[in-house]
Order: sequence, then structure tokens, then C-alpha cells
Amino acid sequence: MPFREDFLWGGATAANQLEGAYNEDGRGLANVDLCPIGDLRLSVISGRKKMLEFEDDEFYPAKGAIDHYHRYKEDIALFAEMGFKVYRFSIAWTRIYPNGDDKEPNEEGLKFYENIIDECLKYGIEPLITITHFDFPMHLAKEYGGWRNRKVIDFYENLVRTLFTRYKGKVKYWLTFNEINVILAAPFMGAGLYFEDGEDIEKVQYQAIHHELVASAKATKILREIDPDAKVGCMLAAGSYYPLTSNPEDVFEALKANRMSYFFVDVQSRGYYPSYKLAELKRKNILPDITEDDKKLLKENTVDFISFSYYSSRCISKDSRAEQTASNLLKTVKNPYLKDTEWGWAIDPLGFRITLNEIYDRYQKPLFVVENGLGAVDTPDENGYVEDDYRIDYLREHIQNMKDAVEIDGVDLLGYTTWGPIDLVSASTGEMKKRYGFIYVDRDNYGNGTLKRTKKKSFDWYKKVIESNGEDLS
Repeated sequence: MPFREDFLWGGATAANQLEGAYNEDGRGLANVDLCPIGDLRLSVISGRKKMLEFEDDEFYPAKGAIDHYHRYKEDIALFAEMGFKVYRFSIAWTRIYPNGDDKEPNEEGLKFYENIIDECLKYGIEPLITITHFDFPMHLAKEYGGWRNRKVIDFYENLVRTLFTRYKGKVKYWLTFNEINVILAAPFMGAGLYFEDGEDIEKVQYQAIHHELVASAKATKILREIDPDAKVGCMLAAGSYYPLTSNPEDVFEALKANRMSYFFVDVQSRGYYPSYKLAELKRKNILPDITEDDKKLLKENTVDFISFSYYSSRCISKDSRAEQTASNLLKTVKNPYLKDTEWGWAIDPLGFRITLNEIYDRYQKPLFVVENGLGAVDTPDENGYVEDDYRIDYLREHIQNMKDAVEIDGVDLLGYTTWGPIDLVSASTGEMKKRYGFIYVDRDNYGNGTLKRTKKKSFDWYKKVIESNGEDLS
């Protein structure tokens, strides 16, 4: 049997994409609340357009999302019915510290997540918690400039100490930052950054990145002090870059593009800045302020495991005329050998196996796949039922390649959580019609619908996969 007996099958979500209740029970305003659907979304999440308050003529999908805040018991019961061994969810920072720099935490926020944890444990589901899944308090963005400010490390430390102390013994797996490399493509969404005219954007980004890396190491140190039985991981938006051709220039472009993402894990897993990155940052005159204490902290507090999202591989070329597309907010050249999803993301199951092998070869630490899935338009029948064979096909082929990576290639894999087991708001587009779930939610792009939950065909299929520990993919 390729997968370990205690292999963790489940699903993954993010607070801002499913909870809603953005202003209830003391929750403060977050950057993710201010990302509208439509034409402005990309310029807002990239920090090019300042949107520090809600604007009357825009729709903000995170405000209501799918109302998991009030329906979490119903949703977790459905996850349990599928047989989940693990549920990955995230903490909304502003539910715990509404402004980010508050002296005392918000008890109602702490209790909400405690209720979710207890609901999971009731069904024998392990909670896997992402501390920061893009959520960042707007007060910290306005007053401190987001993660560019070193003081934010202290506020993050307060958050993690509070969480680790409160949930000690109940949570075995923590992730510090979701898709930490997305800060390069979406710095406002990823780190609460927006930019002034004339500012050196790349320099600000790398200073913010350094602060997040230090904060991640600090969280790792604190967890080992408070709850030494728990494990902490980093999280990467993964998907290997292929050279478009065998031209050595394309091959070198692919090497550089892969390093752009792996740099983050190099630091979090190995404990130091790799020489290639130091050389680049010095050459560009954007080397962040790195103290001796930072270096010591990074070196002594590397992660226990490496988690990542995989939706598609990517492609790159030195030729500027090559056709461009997008994949999970990261630019890519269209791969002529692969079919695309309705949103232009390449479908590449073998690329999943390649990515698993690349990451494991590079770090030799246990891996955890914490996002994988197909965003598609689902058309329900009159009863709300969706016959989503296309989703089953996508997942079947990806799980088979994951099995091959473990069984044939020897990759050490802890678990697999699909994105998102229930329909939720898309991070990249803000749409509801870009659906990933095994459970259909009656809600459209602009918040209309009953929010009724209905099992899709893939619900029973994934249940069977989990029951058989990945043996039955039929």
C-alpha cells in the first residue's frame, strides 16, 4: 500500500473565502475584506491601487462568503461524512486581535476557533491550522505599512503565542503563512502592502518577505516551547516551471523562476539565505535589513515539514513573443502540450509528481499537499445536484501521480487536502462560479442564493478514495 496507514486525507479552506460575518463578534477589518470582485481586484491585491475602505459601487465577496461562520457544524458534519482525517482551515487574525496591536485578544474570536477545533475532534478529524492565510489587519496596514515594518513581527508573535497556548494539545499541525511566495505577485493580499509613487517596490517586498521569514521562525521556536508535540510547516504555492524549449536560455529562465519560489523554503527549511539569492539582492541593491539575531533565529528554527499547493505546472521562455497566461496569480507561458482549465490553468497530473519529487529531493523533509483541485463552472440540476465527472477525472489523475511519487519514487508524504471541499470564494478572481467543492453552495458571484449545501457526484467518489486509503480511484 503506497500511503502510510495514518495518511491524512481531507480538505482545505481559508477564513476569508468561506466564513463571512466580517464585522461580527468583535472582528476587525482585514485586507482580504477589501478585495472586490471584478476589474479592480488585481490592481487592489497587487497593491497598485489603494483601497483602504469599502467603496459603494464595488462588491466585496469576503463580507458574506458562504456564511461558514454560522454553518460550520453543518459543513464539518459533511466533511466527516466523507471520512476526512484532517481539515485544514485558517485563523482570521482580526477575529483574535481586531486591530492587530491590541493588548488583549478577543475572547469571542478565540472561542469560535475553539468550537471549530472541538467539532473536528468530535469526528476524529485532525485540525491543520494556517495561522495567516492572507488575512492581515487593516489597522496594521495603515499605521505600520504592513509587513515592511519590523514591529509587525512582534504583533504576529502575540498572535501565535495566544493561539498555541489556547489550543495546546488539540492541534498537532500548524502552518505559519499560506503560499508565502504569493507576496511577489499579490503584495497587498499577501502582506498588507501598498505602494507610494516612486517607491522601490521590489526593495519593500523583500524587506516584508524577510520579516515574514523571521516571524515564521519565531513562531516555530514558540510552538516548540509551548507545545513540543505539535509540528509546524511552511507553505508554498508550488508548480514547477518547465523551459518552453531546449534552448539553454529557456532552461536557465526555468531555473531562475523555480528559485524565485524555492528561495522561501530554502530559508524556512535550511535556515539561511541561499547564495544565489544574496547575490541577486546585493546586485539589485535591495538586500533587506538582516540582523545577526535574525540569522541565528532562522538557523535554529527550521520547519518540521513542507506543505504546498499544486494546481498546475508552469512554463517559461526567454522569447517575449511566447503566449502568456496565468496560474494561481503567477505568470506563465502557455504549454502547447497541455489542456487548460476554464481559467487558463494548465492541467498537468504528471507535473504534480514532478513537483513532489523536486521538493522532496531538495529538502528531504516530510511533505504535505495542502491544496489541489479543479476550479470549474458547475451546472446543478433542479435539485442542486452536480454531476462533476470532470472534477473526478482531474483528482483521480492527480492522486494517481501522487501515489506514484510515494510508491515508486519514495517521497515521504504526510497527507493530502483538496482545495476547497465546499464551494467558496476564489482568491484570485473573487468569483463563486469558479467552484472547487464536493459540496455545491447555492450562491452566485454577487451574493445571491439560498446558501443551501448539496452533495455533488464527487462527494461519494472522494469518500470512497478515503475509505480505501487511495486504493480505489475508480
